[in-house]
Amino acid sequence: MTAGWVWDDTLFSGAAVHYERGRFPYAPGLADELAGALGLDGTGRLLDVGCGPGTLTLRLARLFGEVVGVDPDSGMIAEARRLAEEAGATGKAAWVEARAEELPAGLGTFTVATFGQSFHWMDRDLVATTVKAMLRPGGALVHISNLETEARSVEGLAHPAVPYCEVAELVRRYLGPVRRAGRGVLPDGTPGNESAVFARAGFPGPERRVVPGGQALERSSDAVVSWVFSLSSSAPHLFGPRRDDFESDLRRLLGNSSASGLFSERLPSTEIFIWRTGPAGR
Repeated sequence: MTAGWVWDDTLFSGAAVHYERGRFPYAPGLADELAGALGLDGTGRLLDVGCGPGTLTLRLARLFGEVVGVDPDSGMIAEARRLAEEAGATGKAAWVEARAEELPAGLGTFTVATFGQSFHWMDRDLVATTVKAMLRPGGALVHISNLETEARSVEGLAHPAVPYCEVAELVRRYLGPVRRAGRGVLPDGTPGNESAVFARAGFPGPERRVVPGGQALERSSDAVVSWVFSLSSSAPHLFGPRRDDFESDLRRLLGNSSASGLFSERLPSTEIFIWRTGPAGR
């Protein structure tokens, strides 16, 4: 993890209930893309590391006989259980409240391990090596994230764009100019270059795939507020007694940007990197 920053259990405190409403979904076709790439047929086991409220775990559940989500945040695990029940997936989904660094935690072996925008919060070398040992022969580690480099213009759509720059400035007014993360700060952000980490762990590859996005989305002010509170850098606990004041100012800003309270977005594409443990096959 980043030098000078230490993980603590407040990182996403209070954020779990905002994920479903606030975060972008993965691009349609993600599950089918992985099924084709990895030969998934409804059997085998999935380990989703840093699963949050089960966003990715539940999206991929139909591809496996069993899915296991691991996350250190009790609120995320509680929300994952609730959403699994809503989705009728409680029979094949298990949820483990633990840090990735505590794996293997007696969980056994898996066909596929996924990291959905979570790997940067971990002791990456330790976790990559541990997870590789938990994969069955022919298994795969899959790193999944939004494709951040593409342009996503809302020109021609029905509503104005979310005023992201103004929202970021409002957060800075309340929390200061340096990015907050749990009880610490991340002046240089989170680490990248996952390829080097997985190479050190002994994974060959990777194979890169992109599931196209671009679909038009209509987002309410409530959804944008939830998006802000779903981020580690503006999680609800960081505002302390000023949380309600911040939300009032945020809603005022959004109301000034869209009289209808609605905004247009385009769904990001989903970027997939597949790291296989050995020859293809299951």
